[in-house]
Amino acid sequence: MPGVRVSRSVVGEEEAAAVARVIVESGYLGMGSEVQAFESDLKAFLGGRPEVVCVSAATAALHLALQACGIGPGDEVLVPTITYVATFQAVSATGARPVACDVDPDTAWLDVSDAARRITNRTRAVLPVHYAGGAGDLDGARALARDHGLRVIEDASHAFGCSHNGQLIGATGDIVCFSFSGTKNITSGEGGAVVTADPVVAERVRDLRLLGVVRDTDRRFHHQRSWEFDVAEQGWRYHMSDIFAAIGRVQLRRFATEFRPRRIHLARRYQELLRDVPNVRPLKLQYGPAVPHIFPVFVGGGKRDRVRAALAARDIETGIHYKPNHLLSKYDNGSSRLPVAERLYEETLTLPLHPYLTESQQDMVVETVRAAVEEPLAATAGGRA
Repeated sequence: MPGVRVSRSVVGEEEAAAVARVIVESGYLGMGSEVQAFESDLKAFLGGRPEVVCVSAATAALHLALQACGIGPGDEVLVPTITYVATFQAVSATGARPVACDVDPDTAWLDVSDAARRITNRTRAVLPVHYAGGAGDLDGARALARDHGLRVIEDASHAFGCSHNGQLIGATGDIVCFSFSGTKNITSGEGGAVVTADPVVAERVRDLRLLGVVRDTDRRFHHQRSWEFDVAEQGWRYHMSDIFAAIGRVQLRRFATEFRPRRIHLARRYQELLRDVPNVRPLKLQYGPAVPHIFPVFVGGGKRDRVRAALAARDIETGIHYKPNHLLSKYDNGSSRLPVAERLYEETLTLPLHPYLTESQQDMVVETVRAAVEEPLAATAGGRA
């Protein structure tokens, strides 16, 4: 295991006690009253947003949101190409086609003007991704959707607890999908949520997460299940368990006082430490509104791989978030080239960031990055990092 992790879960005795309580006191391990309570807690956190539906993962949240909007075979959905493949998989799982769009060079967020050029009579939705916690041109994406009669389904997997125009992501908008996987701003172990003001979408998601069994949610919340029921459409086993919800409830209570300030502090400190490091460009994000669960930077001058190797030599883990999806075999249409995303992919490097990261570890990361980028390329064999 690396000496300095790029990301990690931040869980402890409180979460373990919550899990033990569900196992020992309740004994009900499926979707029950704990999930109902987690949904209520999230709703309150988001300022009373009308509908919050917890599911097994953000991928499931996106899949169900798309299906609940009636999106399926023959339809197209506009998606920034720089995102985890799960975003594209959620679209293709419905039978629709994800249309890869280019991104902004400073934020890796959806380039709304590029997305506008890709609208056809088959386009049904725009799916912006809050990359690294940024809100990007969210207003522009929403305006584009209004102008063309499209749904907006926000992939906010990176953005729980982040804000835009003074309001929390998820407190406004059409449909917003969160991730609670292990390294996110809060975790439930695994899990996600669909948040929407559309009661029709919310009710369909509630049924679809339970194999399409109509109105089964209320019975599950009372630790019961339906025996005589109807199923009107294809559903999925995408519900959250009470064990995961118990973890999520503890994490939500810890977010404002522990996780949020620590992540913001570390991100702002990186910005200052990297300010004069040549060929290293952090994302142009305002930390505070953005609460990052990852800290990607762009390393220019052909030095990204050299920097990564130098960090690895000091037992410092890094990542690359992400390979553009239009370069993957499944989603490459053979003709589309997205030059900004492709350039960023060659430069992207994710540095360690999580609440357990210490300032001394952060100093070591930056010192190693600086030394690697300041060393002339000609000093390595063949002039390559």
